[in-house]
Amino acid sequence: QVQLVESGGGLVQAGGSLRLSCTASGSIFSINAMGWYRQAPGKQRELVARISNDLRTNYKDPVKGRFTISRDNAKNTVYLQMNSLKPEDTAVYYCAAAKSYTFVRGPDYWGQGTQVTVSS
Repeated sequence: QVQLVESGGGLVQAGGSLRLSCTASGSIFSINAMGWYRQAPGKQRELVARISNDLRTNYKDPVKGRFTISRDNAKNTVYLQMNSLKPEDTAVYYCAAAKSYTFVRGPDYWGQGTQVTVSS
């Protein structure tokens, strides 16, 4: 089993920045990719950014150029730096981990979620 603990959500004005953190523990040797999903009210949960063990990254189009995913392997932690935030970025953000490199079968593990609210 893998446990994921997130932190860093909050309320920010449009144009501001936030950084989310996710620390993994447990059987992390089984994990080949980590990522961040988000779910806005009334919408489906979507994968916004992912990073594999070989440091390949991928972003959903609406966040490209504004969000950056990175990882610190020594700390078993993944970060999501979110800049130029927009009200439409408001959602619950979930850290996720997958045994696949590209989340092709979806996540195997979820964090508890952290709320990000962007005011206009």
